[in-house]
Amino acid sequence: MLDSLVKNGYEHQVDCMFGSATAHYLLGEYDDARFLCEAILRTRPENEAAAQLHTASVSAKDDREEKMARDIAIGGAAAVAAVGLALLLGKKR
Repeated sequence: MLDSLVKNGYEHQVDCMFGSATAHYLLGEYDDARFLCEAILRTRPENEAAAQLHTASVSAKDDREEKMARDIAIGGAAAVAAVGLALLLGKKR
């Protein structure tokens, strides 16, 4: 709804864009939130709320990617340990 208001030339476009960016952030759609904040900041660089949401979006995306990398590393280590254990148990028989 907010996006359609912006497309139709609604008078308070920055407010709509910020509301949409906030919604994207809360849904975990950090790239979309960042993109909208950057669009706001191009025309209104003094918009502190957009700057803070932009920073939060970048940080949240980085945190998510770090967690995914950690989870992959833990899963890989567990798989290697399981294979090693299977090999050890197989040799004892």
